[in-house]
Parts: sequence; structure tokens; C-alpha cells
Amino acid sequence: MRGFKSFATSTSMRFEPGVNAIVGPNGSGKSNVVDALAWVMGEQGAKNLRGGNMADVIFAGTAKRPALGRAEVSLTIDNSDGALPIDYTEVTITRRLFRNGGSEYEINGTSARLLDIQELLSDTGMGREMHVIIGQGRLDQVLTATPEDRRGIIEEAAGVLKHRRRKEKALRKLENMKASFTRVEDLAAELRRQLGPLAKQADAARRSQIIQATERDAKCRLLADDLAQQSARMESGLADGAKLEEMRAENRAQTARVRDELAAAEENAAALSPRARLLTDQWQQAGSLQERFRSLIQLAEERQRSLRAAGHTGQRGEDPAETRRRAKAARAEEEKLEAQASQARDALTEAIQAREEAEETERSADKEYATINRIVADRREDSARLAGKINAVRSRLEALEDERTRVIKEKESAATRAKDAALDVSGVEDDLAVSSSGDDSLAAAHEESARYLSEVRTAEGAARAALTASREKVASLKATVETLELSLAPEDATAWALERAAGLARDAVTVEAGWEGAAEAALGGAATGVVVETLADAVDLLREASESNAGLVDITIAAPTADAPGSANEAGSTASGWQRETAAARDAALDAAFAAVKPEAAVRAREAIRLEGLAADSLGQFLAGTALAADLVTARALLEAGAPRVVTAGGADLSAWHARGGEVSAASVLARQARYEEAREALEAAEEAADDAAVELQEAQVELESARAENEKTGAELNARDSQLAAQTAQLGALRQTLAATRAEESRAAERLATIEEDIRGRQEKLAELQARENAQETDPQDLAAKLEELAAAKADAAAAAKRARHQETETRLALRTKEERFRAIVGKADALERNAQAAEERIEREARAAERRREAEAIAQNVETLARRALGVTGELHRRVEEERAGAEAARSEADSHLARLRRQIDEFSARGRELDDTSHRRELVAAEQRLRYQQLAQKAADELGVEAETLIEEFGPHNLVPTADGEVAYVREEQEQRLAKAQRQLARLGKINPLALEEHAALEERQKYLSDQLADLKKTRADLLDIVQDIDARVEMIMTSALEDVAEKFTEVFATLFPGGEGRLVLTDPADVLTTGVEIEARPPGKRVKRLSLLSGGERSLTAIAFLVATFMARPSPFYVMDEVEAALDDVNLSRLLEIFRMLQKNSQLLIITHQKRTMEVADTLYGISMREDGVSTVVSQRMAEVLPRTTAEERSGTTAKRT
Repeated sequence: MRGFKSFATSTSMRFEPGVNAIVGPNGSGKSNVVDALAWVMGEQGAKNLRGGNMADVIFAGTAKRPALGRAEVSLTIDNSDGALPIDYTEVTITRRLFRNGGSEYEINGTSARLLDIQELLSDTGMGREMHVIIGQGRLDQVLTATPEDRRGIIEEAAGVLKHRRRKEKALRKLENMKASFTRVEDLAAELRRQLGPLAKQADAARRSQIIQATERDAKCRLLADDLAQQSARMESGLADGAKLEEMRAENRAQTARVRDELAAAEENAAALSPRARLLTDQWQQAGSLQERFRSLIQLAEERQRSLRAAGHTGQRGEDPAETRRRAKAARAEEEKLEAQASQARDALTEAIQAREEAEETERSADKEYATINRIVADRREDSARLAGKINAVRSRLEALEDERTRVIKEKESAATRAKDAALDVSGVEDDLAVSSSGDDSLAAAHEESARYLSEVRTAEGAARAALTASREKVASLKATVETLELSLAPEDATAWALERAAGLARDAVTVEAGWEGAAEAALGGAATGVVVETLADAVDLLREASESNAGLVDITIAAPTADAPGSANEAGSTASGWQRETAAARDAALDAAFAAVKPEAAVRAREAIRLEGLAADSLGQFLAGTALAADLVTARALLEAGAPRVVTAGGADLSAWHARGGEVSAASVLARQARYEEAREALEAAEEAADDAAVELQEAQVELESARAENEKTGAELNARDSQLAAQTAQLGALRQTLAATRAEESRAAERLATIEEDIRGRQEKLAELQARENAQETDPQDLAAKLEELAAAKADAAAAAKRARHQETETRLALRTKEERFRAIVGKADALERNAQAAEERIEREARAAERRREAEAIAQNVETLARRALGVTGELHRRVEEERAGAEAARSEADSHLARLRRQIDEFSARGRELDDTSHRRELVAAEQRLRYQQLAQKAADELGVEAETLIEEFGPHNLVPTADGEVAYVREEQEQRLAKAQRQLARLGKINPLALEEHAALEERQKYLSDQLADLKKTRADLLDIVQDIDARVEMIMTSALEDVAEKFTEVFATLFPGGEGRLVLTDPADVLTTGVEIEARPPGKRVKRLSLLSGGERSLTAIAFLVATFMARPSPFYVMDEVEAALDDVNLSRLLEIFRMLQKNSQLLIITHQKRTMEVADTLYGISMREDGVSTVVSQRMAEVLPRTTAEERSGTTAKRT
């Protein structure tokens, strides 16, 4: 149980043989076990399960547990004794109910219906009424039940409910068959009335079909011709389109190629432009330097010329010595002071000159230092940029090297794994080859067993079909024999006369096949009459018939009177209007007629009709001179030849002066008798054939079981082998996938390694290029860095020298002013002369110093000129080289521009060509679309008007097919087919309105009429079969119920005497004459009471009486188990002891499940099941075998203890 009422969790209860007691406090869920048993066995009433609706059986949840969505109960029954009609030693019945209303039933895990479960259990007495479950209130239901309800309990226990259901089903079929039978007869009559007019319409429709077929054929051929022509045009267009598409593809490819070339050229041109600009800048800078150096040379040359000219044009003044000699006498002191002043002035002049030279040197050093420093900075920037690129390339190379190492390891790992996988695949393939090699004897054996099983199954099916056919034939022949036997039974006066006569006249007659009607006509009424021995008997019989108003009686006298030799003949003559002639004369006349005519279709009556028995001679008088003819023509010929009497096979009776005939019933007595004899012989043969077929079927079934077992054995062995092969195949597939994956991984690693190698080579080439450029910069002939350092030192020295010169100048100026001050103070009056002398000396000195400075400046100018000329040569060479490189770069750029222009022109040409091809393609697509539309319209026309696909139409009716005609097959000519179509259309117009469904309707009506005729026959046969089934069921049920009622009544008397010692109880049938419908009344008289009515008994007596009835039913027709829910709750100790004794009687044949609160009931139990309710509202179960906790005593010893305690 899972989710059923209070059993929320999965709970299993295994009931032991004997008495199983289920105990527990009130509300713990004991009765839920009973409900679960009833529910799983098919209970459909929610009220019987103590619920409002069926969903109430699902666990509804508690405060601590949520509600569940389904309930499931499984009941496992031990079927080792084969009580259940199923080939399993254990049968598990499962029922599930979902909260949404869905339900499922299973038998041993296989989905089943409720009806399947009910029929499975009904054969064991556990029917749908659940009489084996005696729940709370069940005893009251038994007591208050009607006699018919009690009969139902016995019927369920006896297992006849399924027979009643079969009978009810058969009766319902019979009831439904009445309306069907009437309806089918009416339909058959209506169909016969409709067939006549419809036949004429069908004939017109048939002619119309022929013409329509011609019209359709012509239409098909014309339309197929149109489709073929259109298809050819489309194929031609497709070929042109393919060529055009190839041209477009080629143009696109060329355009793409040129675009790629253009992109490469643009990249090349873009790469050339910076170099050209750089060379141009360098060329301009070199030219500028040349101009500067030329200007410097001119400036140096001009400076030299000016200095030389200044040296030649200098003025000469008065000699200072002369001046001093003239002033020597007057101013000795003045000379001294003048000399000192002159020295001071000379010192000042030297200081000024030194300062100017130092400042000039400082400015030159600063300028040269700035120039070289700018060049060094530019060079350092280029070097830093180049170093950065080199570092980047080196870093990328290092990363690529690491990546290459990693990819190599991955490739080696993938190769190793691929090698291992290949070895594994090879090993598994070898194993698989070994497993699947050879002649596969298992498969051959299984195939042979399957073939043999198929043959045996076919043979068994044929034997079964033969048996079924034989039995059906036997049943049919039995029905025919019985019908014919009933039809041969004498009726009315003949039946009355047969009781008083010697027998029937027809018993003496045997007729050859085909002459039954003629024989009965020849014998007249005698064939259906009776036979008496004498004329007196005949007279007496006629008198009694007249007195009794029995009706007309035909009597044949076996021994006519001697004085009336022709009495029988006269009677026949009277009935037939014959002339009176003797039998010999009539036979002679007949022989003469046969001799004259020699008929092939006639025989003498005595030859075709054999007479035997008591009335043979008398009946022979009827046949004297009588011939039997097949038709009236032969009869006339015989009569004209002198035959006294001729009877035809159709029943016409002719003589020279009398004739009788017309429509004669085919069901004559003699014909029915002949058919009866034939049917009886056929029945005997069919019964023998059915017996033989039954034996053959039994043998075939034995052989089938053997073949099935052999097939299952070989199939199991083959499945095991196939499972092994499948596992190996699956392993091989997985290994192959692994091998493919590792090989793919190895291939990807190889591709990646090649890409990395190519990238490394490119990076190495770039690194070499950058290093070459770096080396070119480092190996420059002018060591700018060293020169910059020298210039920095020279600059510093020049700055220091300039500073010292300025300081010296200041000191000298101060000394000069001091001396001049002293001179002015001392000299006084001789200032002018002294100034002149001093001026002369100063002028001489200045001229000397100027000449010296001119010589130094000239030397400097010469040096500058020399250096400038040298620099001019260097810059000229540089300018020339740069000019050459610039010219080459300009030429390359011009060539690149020309190439770009040429490629752009080609792209324009290809684009124009592409647009032209696109326009052509568009126009072709429009034409193709129109052609496809026309083809689709024709194809749609073929589908709509002819119902044929275009391809099928072209294949079957295309111009390449010959046209069948009345004279043979001819080639297709469109004009002839158009004329043929027009002619067919005119013929259809002349036919007028045609019912196109007439043929189908006529055929359908004919088929329907035949079907209805067969249905009428089947309905008649089915009705007879159903009536037989009802009779068989009634007979079987009557037999079973008679036995069951007797057994239950006997057991009730015994059980009642056990429960009520000294009392008397019995079961009484309400209608003993009709066992099929009788009810069952209970008469109970406890000891010491005279009442028999149940309503007058006490509550305990009533309960015991109901228990006695149920137990009697149980004992008379035992079921595998019984469930009793607190049936002993209201009993005292004495009655409880008696009831326990009944339980011990029941446990001999059945398993008992008892829900009880009584300790004494627990004591007799073999197993106890305790049920309790946990705090979360869920029932739990514990069990205990009593034999494990009690002393090893037998059931008799415990019974004795119980009896003593009582």
C-alpha cells in the first residue's frame, strides 16, 4: 500500500497461511486494510470504501505531512496450485488512482482492464460483490437482504456470475438483432426495386466512360506534349543560365583577384609614401646644409679680404718716442704716471679682448652643443622606438616559442593517445572478428527453429482452422438434419393416422437424385400418406378420421383384396384422371413408346424409383406404365409415341387425356427426405473429420509447444551472443570515436604548429631587420655621444673662461680709474702734452693689437673656410645619395600609382561587365520565371483536370510514346490528337446528361444486395447460435446452482448446529421448481425457541445466523482467503468460542484475515499484525509470528486450552 488512506508511506503486509489477526486501537487504520483489499480487487462504490468519492482513498495529508497525488495498492496471490486461470505461480494485481481522476490496473506489471481483473478473480469465487470480505455492517446486509440477494451471494461463490453475464449478453444481442433483422429485410427489398432503373443508367455511364477515356487520353497526350515542349524550353534556359552563371562567377573571381591585387598595391603604395617623404625631407635638409656651408665659406672669404685690407690701410701717427723725448724734460713724473696709466689701459684692453673672445667662444660652444644635442636626442628617440619594436618582437617570439613547445607536447600527447586508441580499436576489432567469424551456428539454429516454429504454427493454425471449420460444418449439418427431420415429421391428419397405421408410405420409396419431384407427382398423395395392411383397416381408419374431423388422409393398402386387383390403380386413376388399364398393358405401351422414341432425357418410373417394404406392391401400381422425363418436350414425344403417362422432373403429370402441372413446390416430401439422408451421411462424415481434425490439432499443439521451447532456447542463446556482440560493437564505436577525436586533435595541433612556425619565421625575419637597423645606427662614423661630451666640457670651460674674463675686466677698470685719479691729482698743468703722448702710445698699441686680432681672425676665417669646404663636400655627397634614393622612391611610388590606376581601371571594367551580366541574368530569370509559371500552370491544369502529376503525364503520355489505336500503335501527331479530342467531346455532347456514379452505384447496390443476403443468412445463423448458447448457459447454471444450493443448505445445517447446539436452521428455496430464478430464505430456530423468523431473534443470534449463512457458503464453495472485520465484536464468550471453532474449520481450506479487538481471537491467530497511528497521522504496521514467541504447541493443543478456559 502506498498513499492509500492513512498508509502514506509504502507499507507491505505478507499474510501467512492460517489465521492472521490484525489488531490495533480504534482509528489506527485497521479497516483501511480491508478497504485496500476490496479496492484492489475492483470495488467501484465509494460508499463501500467509507468515502464520499473515489478520491477520498488518496492520503489527504495532515498538519505535518502534505497530501499525496495518488494511491496505489498491489495484491500478490500465491497461484502455485493453478486456481487462477493464468500461467504464473504468483499473480500481482495492482490498482492506481490519481487525484486528477485517472486510474490504472495491472496484472503482473502488464496494463489490464477492470473487467480482466474481475473475470480473473470470479473463477475462484472472489467476484465483484466481494462476499469474501465481511466488513462492518455486512452481517446486517445479509440479514436484511432479499432472497434474491442471498442467492446472489451463493452464485458469486459458485462462480456462475460470468455465465449469467454471458447469457445477458446473448439476450441483449438477440434483442438488438430483431430490429437489425427487420431492417435488413426491408433494405434488401428496397435494393431489388432500385436495381432495375439503375442498370440502364449504368449502361449509359459505361458508354460514357469509354468516350471519356478517349477524351482523357487525347487531353493527356496534348497536355503532355505542351509540358514536354515547355520542359525543353526550360532545360534550354537552364543550360544558358548555367553558362551565364559560370561567366558571372568567373567575372566575380577576376574582380576579387584584382581587388586583392589592388589592396596589396595600396598597402605597398602606403608603405612607399612615408619613405619618399622621409627622403624628400632628408634631401631638403641636405640642400639647406649645403647652402649654409656655401654662405659660411663666402663669409669666411669676405672676412679674410676685409681683414687683409684693414691691415694695409691703417693710419700712422706721431712716434711716441719722439713725443716722450720732447716731454721728458718737463714732465718726468708725468711720464711715469702716464706709463702707469698706459699699462692700466693696456691691461683693461686685454681684459676686454679676453672677455669678448671668451664670450664668443662660449656662444659658439653653446650653439654647437645645442646642434649636436638635438641630433643626439633625435637619434636616441629613434633608437628607443627601434628598441621598443625589437623588444616587442622578441616578446612575441618568446610567447610563440612557448606556444610551440606547448603545442608540440599536445601533439605528442594526442599522437600517443591516438596510437593507444588505435591499438584498442585493433584489439576490439580482432575480438569482434573472432566472435562473429565462423558459420554462426547459433543464428542458423535459431533461424531453423524459427522456420520450423513458423511451419508448425502454420500447421497448428491450419489444424485449428480445419477443426473450427469441421465443427462449424458439423453444427451446420446438425441444424440442417434437425430442420429436415422436423420438416419430415407428419402433420395434421397424417400424424393422427400414423398412430393407427402400419407406417408411412414414403419409408418404402427410394428415388434417384434429380427425380424427387417427378416421383412425388407420379405417386400422387400416396407419398405423403400412411400404410395399412388391409382394406378393412383402411375403411376403419377413414371412418375414425371422419368422426374425429382429423382431415384428409391418404392411405396405401399393403394387401388389396383379390377381387379388386385394380383397386389401388383405380384410386390412382381417379385422382389423376387416367383410363382404366391393367399394369401389364401400360408397361407394354410404355416399352413400345421408349422403343420408338429412344429418349435420352427420360427413364421408366420403376427404374428411377425403388420400392421396398410392406407397401411396395401397392405403390408399384401407381408407377405402372409411367415414364419420368426431364422436360415437357421429351414428355410430349413419349406421349405421342403411345406412352400411357409421363411425369416431368418439374412435377408436371401428363397423359393422353389429362395433364396437371405449373408451379410446383421444390420442397417436396421425397426431396426433403433425400436431402435429409444426404445431410445425415454428410454429418457422419463431418463428425469423423472433426474427430480427426481434433486429433491432428492436439498433435500439432504438442509439436508447437516443442518447437516453441526449442525456438525460445535458441533465441536465448542467440540473444546472449548478440548481446555480447552488441557490447563489443558499442565498445568499438566508442573507441573509434576516441581514435577519431585524438587524430583530429593531433591534426589540429599539427596545423597550429605549422601556423606558429610560419609566424616565428616571420617574426625572426622582422627581428633581424630591426636589429640590422639598430646596428646601422650604432656603427655611425661620427661618435656623436663622445663629441657631445667634449662639447659639454668645452662649453663649461668657455663659460668659466668668460666669467673670469669679465671679472678681470672689472678689476682692471677699477685699477685704471685709481691710477687716473692719482695722475690727475699729481700732473695738473702738463695734461695736454701728456695726453697727446699717451694718445700716440695708445694708438700704436691699439693698431698693434688690432693687427694681431686681424691676424687671429684671418686664421680663424681660414680655418672656418677649410672646415666649411670639407662639410660642403660631405653634405654634397649626402645630398647626391639622398637625391638618388629619393628619385628611386619617387619612381617606385609613381610606378605604384600607375599600377593602382591600372588595377582600378580593371575593377571598373569588371564591375561594368558584372552589371551587364547581372542585367542579362535578371532578364533570363524573368524569362525562366515566366516559363516556370507556364509549366506550373500546365502542371496544375494536369493535376486539376486529369489528377496526374506532370512528370507522370510526360512519362506515360509524352510525344515519345506510341498512340494505341484499333489498327495498332502509331506515332504521336498533335493534329490527329486534337481531332480525336474534338470528336470525343461531340460524342459526349450527343449522349446528354449522364449519371457518372451509376456504375459505382449499380455495382455498390449489387454488392450491397449480396452483402445483405449474406447478412440475413448470418443473422439467422447467429440467432440460432445465440439461442443455443442461452440454452447451454441455462443448463450449466442450473446444474451448478442445483449443486451449490444443495451443498450450501447442507453446510448451513451443520454450521448452524455448531453455533446453536440443539437449534435448527435450514435454507429454503422460494421457487424450487425454477432453480434459475429461485430465491433463498433462511429459517433459524435457536435452542429453546419456537420462532423461525430472523426479525424475532436477538442481535447476537442474528449475527451468528448471518455468520452461519456466510460460513456455509464459504465451506460449500471455498475461496482462497476471507476477510472479517470485527464480526465477533458483539458476541459473548460462549458464542465467541463457537465462532472460533468455525474459524478453525475455515482455515483448513482458506486463509483468514481477521480484524479484532478480542484477545481470544488473537490467541488462535497464527500471525499478529499490529497497526498504530503515528503523530504525523500515518499508519504503521508491525507483525509477529505467534510460533516464534509461544511454546511449540499444535493448533489442537491451543484449541483445547481455549475450550478449557471457556
